Amino acid sequence: MWTYIYLALFFGTFVALLVILNAFTKKVSELERQRVEIEVEEDRVFDFLHGLGEAFSEGVRSSELHRLIVESAVRILDAHGGALYLAGKNEDSLAPAFISKGCPPMVDVPRHVLDQASAAPIALESFLRLHPVKRGEGIVGRCWESGQVSVLGGKGTDSAEHPSALVGPLIYRRKILGVLGLANGPMSTPFGPEDVKVFKAIAEQGAFALYNEVVYLEAGEKKRLDHDLEIAREIQSILLPSHPPTVPGYELSGLNIPARQVSGDYFDYIQMDPTRLGVAIADVSGKGIPASLIMAMCRSVIRSEAMNTSSASDLLRRVNRQLYPDIKEDMFISMAYLILDSDERQVTLARAGHDAPLLYRAATRDVEKLSPKGMALGIDSGEVFNRVCADFSFGLEKGDCILLYTDGATEALDSEGMEYGLPRLVQGLQASAPHGAASVVRYVAEDVKNFTGSHPQHDDITLIAIAKT
Repeated sequence: MWTYIYLALFFGTFVALLVILNAFTKKVSELERQRVEIEVEEDRVFDFLHGLGEAFSEGVRSSELHRLIVESAVRILDAHGGALYLAGKNEDSLAPAFISKGCPPMVDVPRHVLDQASAAPIALESFLRLHPVKRGEGIVGRCWESGQVSVLGGKGTDSAEHPSALVGPLIYRRKILGVLGLANGPMSTPFGPEDVKVFKAIAEQGAFALYNEVVYLEAGEKKRLDHDLEIAREIQSILLPSHPPTVPGYELSGLNIPARQVSGDYFDYIQMDPTRLGVAIADVSGKGIPASLIMAMCRSVIRSEAMNTSSASDLLRRVNRQLYPDIKEDMFISMAYLILDSDERQVTLARAGHDAPLLYRAATRDVEKLSPKGMALGIDSGEVFNRVCADFSFGLEKGDCILLYTDGATEALDSEGMEYGLPRLVQGLQASAPHGAASVVRYVAEDVKNFTGSHPQHDDITLIAIAKT
């Protein structure tokens, strides 16, 4: 009897061990299957991240980056299709950036489009690829509005719109750059919690890639713009005199220091005839490209009219008459124009709202301001301008020196916000004038630079010195 009992116990134990072993084997198989799935998923995610890195290392092409984000998300989560919508600059709508083939609509489709699509499927495809999405419109618009990941489909949900869909915002630095959506077919398994975790990671990396794309493209655009501005600066340098002319009885020197790549200041020497030379200095309101374009216009008009008149004030009237219709209301040009006459040993000056030139008298070392009346170019059509603008003539003795300048010199600021100022400019003229025109320009330019130190130059600086020899 005990033998049967022992055999029964042994058999029962053996069966139990088989059951346990079978369960253990199944558990190990299940764990192995999960391990393989995790490895496959990790490989897919790694491929996605590697693809993003390759996209930037080879040069970003927006269309390729958008395709990579969508197709990688579809492949990693084994979805039927996907779509990427990006926010516009005004952030008033989302524009479709990439929609994979076979992706179900993720926006509301009008009935007439659906009717057309029944006969011509291309109608639906064209609508989806061109239609901007407003906030709250379809699952994409609602995701954009809420800023939250949404899962549609599965048990207990309304699957009429999409049997299974997963949409989420692409957020970087608290800003929604767009919306990524994935969809499965009616017979597919709904997205689960693990899918949502992986999707969030993809959305996070996708948003980072999109942000870097913007930075990359802006850097490229800035590089191209800097290149264009450098070319503009080279062209403008050609328009400005490279060296002063030789005039019997006078020494001339000029310098232009732009605050940016291009300058709104202008100076020029115009040989009117063998004995007369016109000297112009001008300052266009504002800086940068707009000011430089007005400066180029001003130069053309001056050069075309200088030969037609022997009066400095008449030239300014002619220039104002031609430029006034083309200058915006918030812009103007200050200008001073003088004519050197080597035969008459006389200088004629006219001023259009420009800083008063300084005249150094060698005999007394005094400096006086030359302030004939005149208003800036481009403000008045001519009725007032013509009446107030007048010639002012004076003679020069040996050693005398005229300094013409723009307010970029006198208004230059140091690190404490103090201006260089007119008194210091006068002192610089007095110190350097005995050594000639070139010495004046060089001394003042260096003095302004030393005064401002590391403080950035905020306005263009132009200097012209004319010394009587």
